[in-house]
Amino acid sequence: MTDARSEVPGVPLGALPDRQALLELATSEIAAAWESFDLPRPRESVIDDMLATRLTEPLPEEPGDPQEAMRDATTVLDASTSPARPLYLAYIGSTGLATGTLGAALAATYDVNMATHAAAADFLDGQALRWTAEFIGYPHADGAFTSGGQISNLTALVAARERALPGAREHGLAGRPGAVYCSREAHQSILRAAEIAGLGSASVRRLPIGADRRLVPDAVAEAIAADRAAGITPIAVIANGGTTLTGTVDPIADVADVCEGEDVWLHVDGAYGLPAATTPSGAPLFRGVERADSVSLDAHKWLGVPKACSVVLVRDVSSLDIAFGHRESYMLHSDGSHNPVDRTLEYSRPFRSLKLWLAFRIHGAAAFRTWIERTIGHARLFARLADEAPDLELLVRPQLSTVCFRHVDDRISDIDTHNVRLARMIQDDGRVFLAPADLDGRACLRVCFVNFRTTADEVAFAVDVVRELGAHAAAG
Repeated sequence: MTDARSEVPGVPLGALPDRQALLELATSEIAAAWESFDLPRPRESVIDDMLATRLTEPLPEEPGDPQEAMRDATTVLDASTSPARPLYLAYIGSTGLATGTLGAALAATYDVNMATHAAAADFLDGQALRWTAEFIGYPHADGAFTSGGQISNLTALVAARERALPGAREHGLAGRPGAVYCSREAHQSILRAAEIAGLGSASVRRLPIGADRRLVPDAVAEAIAADRAAGITPIAVIANGGTTLTGTVDPIADVADVCEGEDVWLHVDGAYGLPAATTPSGAPLFRGVERADSVSLDAHKWLGVPKACSVVLVRDVSSLDIAFGHRESYMLHSDGSHNPVDRTLEYSRPFRSLKLWLAFRIHGAAAFRTWIERTIGHARLFARLADEAPDLELLVRPQLSTVCFRHVDDRISDIDTHNVRLARMIQDDGRVFLAPADLDGRACLRVCFVNFRTTADEVAFAVDVVRELGAHAAAG
């Protein structure tokens, strides 16, 4: 009998020539990357002509040199924008926590599928959920690791929809309109979740914010009352646990009062900010989070592990199974127990929790709280330096670790155009990476401090670079 494996031309799929050499090369490249992340670069790396040519070649039919392919892969990564570097301040992203990387590598190697019973991995997954809930001070009863804030928020909204409109997963809304309430600065994922859940983006009430940019609880109560009078069922209120634009945390306890009085589901979208809930600076902002029906948190943001690793937690143990549980002949339920897929809309799911579990296990929760508190301090330092600089204008006093500001100069007639142009100049310069944003119709610059590597000296350096290039742009 002929072994079919011997008939495969080139490099067999189940093996690699010089596997040990490739593992050593991968280890060397990863170690070099970690070392490079510790200090800012003079500028971002670029793709050279030789690599650009290779990246336009057609699909190879014949086997190639494994080490050359590995080196090209690391060259591409090194020439890509990485949020792991200390002066990457543009967006709220992961920061290349080494322990998380090791967890990701181990999980990818074993390729456990968390859709069905996965033996010991199920127990670790449950422990990681408990640890996450304990870390933020949330009394969870159930939860799931997902691919990101979009899926976590959608999961919570579907559970809320099923409670408010029972049977919607089977029959649809069936002429029963529903409404979702949030501030006008809620993340776009809330609109998308409402669309996917069949409620429609028109069901989302983008409500007023106060001078502190926080959701106004009275506006929530008024909108709920108006919808009930119109025959519209309130589905959920979404409170921000750190907006993407300014890092603002809504008054969760006051919103919880409204939701409990109206019997409406409260979800806290804490994808960015929720890890700050048990820090000295963050705890007062998150008062009342334990009263939410559900919360979401992206561990691949302020907890630093590689993407994707998001968490959704709920207080009612039955809510996720009611929204997502099912019975199929190809996935049996032993002794009436649930499969992991019964609490999430995803089927094939990687072992995402291992990254966060390993990070908590090795570093301990206190180290994370110290890091988060330090980055909040970086935002305050940046704000103070902006206040002291005659050519910088602070637009919002930071609550967490995000700062919105502008460069101003008497020689500039159009401040908005100037700041958008300045953002591109700063990115091209490469010493600091930040991004422009729009705040109440005004173009501004925005920095986000979430990296455990960033130092106070680098915060001051970032301010100096902005002022240097801003002066150059104004003179030019």
